[in-house]
Amino acid sequence: MEQSLNAVAAVQNFIHQPHHHYIQGQWVPSQSGLAMEDIDPSTRTVLTHVARGNGDDINRAVEAARQAFREKSWRQMTPQARGVLMWKLADLMAEHLEELAQIDSLDMGMPLRQAQYGTVPMAIDHMRYMAGWATKIEGETIPVSAGPFFNYTVRQPVGVVGAIIPWNFPLLMAVWKLGAALAAGCTVVLKPAEQSPLSVLRLASLVTEAGFPPGVINIVTGYGPEAGAALVAHPDVNKIAFTGSTEVGKSIMRTAADRMARVSLELGGKSPNIICADANLKRAISGSMLGIFMNQGEVCSAGSRIYVAREIYDEALEQMAAYAQNMRVGMALDPKTQMGPVVSAEQYERVLGYIAKGRQEGAKVVAGGGEMSRAGAGFFIEPTVFAQVTDSMTIAREEIFGPVAAVMPFDSIDEVIERANVSAYGLAAGVWTENVRTAHYLAHSLEAGTVWVNAYHVYDAAAPWGGFKQSGFGREMGHHALELYTETKDVWISLQ
Repeated sequence: MEQSLNAVAAVQNFIHQPHHHYIQGQWVPSQSGLAMEDIDPSTRTVLTHVARGNGDDINRAVEAARQAFREKSWRQMTPQARGVLMWKLADLMAEHLEELAQIDSLDMGMPLRQAQYGTVPMAIDHMRYMAGWATKIEGETIPVSAGPFFNYTVRQPVGVVGAIIPWNFPLLMAVWKLGAALAAGCTVVLKPAEQSPLSVLRLASLVTEAGFPPGVINIVTGYGPEAGAALVAHPDVNKIAFTGSTEVGKSIMRTAADRMARVSLELGGKSPNIICADANLKRAISGSMLGIFMNQGEVCSAGSRIYVAREIYDEALEQMAAYAQNMRVGMALDPKTQMGPVVSAEQYERVLGYIAKGRQEGAKVVAGGGEMSRAGAGFFIEPTVFAQVTDSMTIAREEIFGPVAAVMPFDSIDEVIERANVSAYGLAAGVWTENVRTAHYLAHSLEAGTVWVNAYHVYDAAAPWGGFKQSGFGREMGHHALELYTETKDVWISLQ
């Protein structure tokens, strides 16, 4: 209790501080002098103001990152020393876990318990995992046939990384980008989402405390069209790492193509979640509801298309409706809250618009379906379950990024595979079955970067994460992430 009260006091103190950019180890205001409001989605009130960066601020940050990349203090730092710094940062994050959890909850509406026991611990674990990889990035020797040569490869850092992250998991997304980049020896300019920048700014103060050389990590806050676009277009940024919408990802690719900058993209999804007739129904229902309603459905891998075997469809639908109706929706900082508000007024109107579109196209609401004025003044939307949905409906095709499930029956495994794969997206999928052959057949056949069997929303720093098709390319976690931040150099030594 005392630790929690101390965290509350620390968070309030942090909220009321000036929030500038973090460039070359210093807090600096925007050169324009402009700031932007940061809104508490649980109350729709202004939490604080944050620096509104633009191209001038990005220039400063990229210059700092470029200088740091060339400085001996970072470029010649041993891999072990890099790993020690990263581990120290993870230790500081663990020391301030409660504080970081409250900031993310307050800033973007994430239920506090999810932040406390899910995303913040995952961020800490990820930083520690990547700290271990700093000493294990290896090349290889190659027995060439071109003559008497000794041929070997080395993997070198790609250079300055421009990282742009979304608003739904602020701290975790930041660490996903930073962990692999730092382990590889890169320097970073990070732009957090304008809706939820605060935990990333708090992380910056821990970066200083951990002892990273100035300029290795830089953070510029601002709007996408101003700060984000300038970062993508900057000629001294060697690689762009982006997580966000498919539409913005395509725009980033076009801009980066002009100068052949490296790009990795983790984009949207419309993930199918398949409940077979032989599934453990109780487990499948609770897992599927987690799949769509975790973090208010503001998850790129949310299982928003739920396909249920026709013979158990009615029973499953009834249980899903009851589950949704009994969920506790409330203030993000309330420890009893299961689902908080969506992040912003824009997202609120977007989700309600999709619900209206579902009704208009003939789908039937069996649970939820509207705003929740009783939950408070914030951006609260009821957990919503639709029946009588067809694959052609908007709510079954487009990413809603909100608490809206489209539940549809299917008659055969091959049929549901075809329907699941028709989507332009391919980020994740879920399968619920007690038949091992069915599990492997579906896992093999579904076009998705991750397939969960008898589970949903399970993540680990050691397991790769990324999508197929318009869900992007590149893998964020596991050793695969290091490929995004290194270049392979081939060396030939004549032996004559």
